[in-house]
Amino acid sequence: MLRLIRLNSQSWFFLGFWACVGLLSTGYYFQFVQKLEPCPLCISQRIAILMIGLCFLCAALHNPGQTGTRRYAIFGTVLALCGGAVSLRHIWIQHLPPDKVPECGPGLDYIMNNFPLSETIKLLLSGTGDCAKVDWTFLGLSMPTWTLFAFLVLASISLLQYWNYQAKEQQHQD
Repeated sequence: MLRLIRLNSQSWFFLGFWACVGLLSTGYYFQFVQKLEPCPLCISQRIAILMIGLCFLCAALHNPGQTGTRRYAIFGTVLALCGGAVSLRHIWIQHLPPDKVPECGPGLDYIMNNFPLSETIKLLLSGTGDCAKVDWTFLGLSMPTWTLFAFLVLASISLLQYWNYQAKEQQHQD
């Protein structure tokens, strides 16, 4: 049964890429159709998903040998875990008592136009009071919680390719 669903690393990286496209499309749907304005941590998570998607696309198009596949797998996993860390911070901020929530900061457009890049990145990753607001839930879980789950799935897809290439080589020997 498992042999029927076994895919090579290139196919898994393409699937991971399309998952990232779906996640980004969902984020833009919520922003432009549902009119939910993303907070700085939401933007940071989108950037992480974009970077993971680009890593997966490069891996799929490049279709390297075992060493290259393992490098892409590790890089994709690290990116996904970094995105997951941002999601965890976002979830933590959402669960703070109201008196402990950080102050709301200036808008993202203002930050991008008036602060140096290093300060902009710091503000994007630290979160503001805007990040504490829960605008949407599904099955009782907020968007950052679902995004954390997505990051963990993407990290798993990526990390499994570290061993999938070797399994593919052994399969050819059988």
